Amino acid sequence: MQDLDALKPFSIPGQLAFRTGPGGLPYADIANAGGTASICLQGAHLTNFQPRAQRAPVVWLSQAARFAPGKSIRGGVPVCWPWFGAHPTEPGFPAHGFARTVPWAVVDSGAAQGVTQLALRLEPSAATRAQWPHATPVELRISVSDTLGMALITRNEAGVALPLSEALHTYFHVGDIGEVVLQGLDGCAYLDKVENFARKQHSGALRFAGETDRVYVNTVADCLIDDARLGRRIRVRKQGSACTVVWTPWAEKAAAMGDYTAEGWRQMLCVESANAADNALVLQPGESHTLEVSYGAEAL
Repeated sequence: MQDLDALKPFSIPGQLAFRTGPGGLPYADIANAGGTASICLQGAHLTNFQPRAQRAPVVWLSQAARFAPGKSIRGGVPVCWPWFGAHPTEPGFPAHGFARTVPWAVVDSGAAQGVTQLALRLEPSAATRAQWPHATPVELRISVSDTLGMALITRNEAGVALPLSEALHTYFHVGDIGEVVLQGLDGCAYLDKVENFARKQHSGALRFAGETDRVYVNTVADCLIDDARLGRRIRVRKQGSACTVVWTPWAEKAAAMGDYTAEGWRQMLCVESANAADNALVLQPGESHTLEVSYGAEAL
């Protein structure tokens, strides 16, 4: 993990600074005229994003989140890579891959036209190579203004075709999960993980009244989170992603996880841009793939 002295060349006065934060982990803080964001360098894990014009964050972080070396953080934008969900053959490997719990290195930063940018690269180790012994450099490029942009870029330098599934597992801040409406998935097929991956067809807008865990396949559409309580619409745009995962744990499951406050689950909804299930990828030798998202909020 880079120390703060090694990070100084990437600082941008008045826009980008580095610090030691919760759990003794290094963080990058971005602040400009458009918005603010924080990124934990363990996992390249964005923990906060709030446009200046919004009275509430767009990205949700649990008030009971745990911060420790090698542990995932509840909330923000975990990077699920190089597999999504359970590993296909090794049940002892971590769910959603190892990228979200290992060090990433800052490799570039910049600022232009009101946008502050930060680029991070996953640092392979003996532990990661034991789970993924392939030469696949992966970077996350983050841009912050009044919108948040993220691009997850994987290159296959291994010389053989490789399977890849991935997601930006974004937790969005909402006024109340029982009141929001999610649009953009009308007519899509989905796998219902609450019902043992039963394949179903969705119709209309999506409302929430209980645990929901669905992989919507073959969809590249924008998603819209309409939130009357906060008076806003969060727009989720994506490129290079062919499925969308929608998740809310609801009360019982959240209580069992141990890193939610009693009612914290009511203020979050995960809408994840992914390539998984029917839409998992195969990267050919020399091929590069980019999963790119943009998040912004507008008045209803």
